[in-house]
Amino acid sequence: MGITRRDVAVALGAVLCTCAAGAWANEQNAILGPAVWDWDKIAVKTTDVGAIRDVVRQPTATLKELEMHITTLNPGLSSHAPHTHPNEELVIVREGTVEAFSGGQWRRLGPGSIIFNASNAPHALRNVGSGPATYHVINWKTAATPES
Repeated sequence: MGITRRDVAVALGAVLCTCAAGAWANEQNAILGPAVWDWDKIAVKTTDVGAIRDVVRQPTATLKELEMHITTLNPGLSSHAPHTHPNEELVIVREGTVEAFSGGQWRRLGPGSIIFNASNAPHALRNVGSGPATYHVINWKTAATPES
């Protein structure tokens, strides 16, 4: 037995309802369930230093908050001066050459490199290459995360 037009219509209706429910859930700060993000469909916002793709900022079943974004820095620029925050974060370099301030020193890194920024540890990142540098940032807060 093949797929009927009714099967396609029911499936399309379910997808549309799921998408609408997902958008509403994000507005309500609901628990994030299984999700995927298509690189080509993540909105790109131009910034003073390059661009940003905001992915998610939402609680999960085990985290008070999961925040993910992708930053692209233009050559010679920094995302911000060295700073601290109570939440921990991972930074994964996608492309380009960066210097990361970590453990009190600047370290030169390329694509595939991973940076762990510990709670309240000074950190920063700058593009030291000749082209754009893009990196994924994953932040999380738990019940153990100190308040700001």
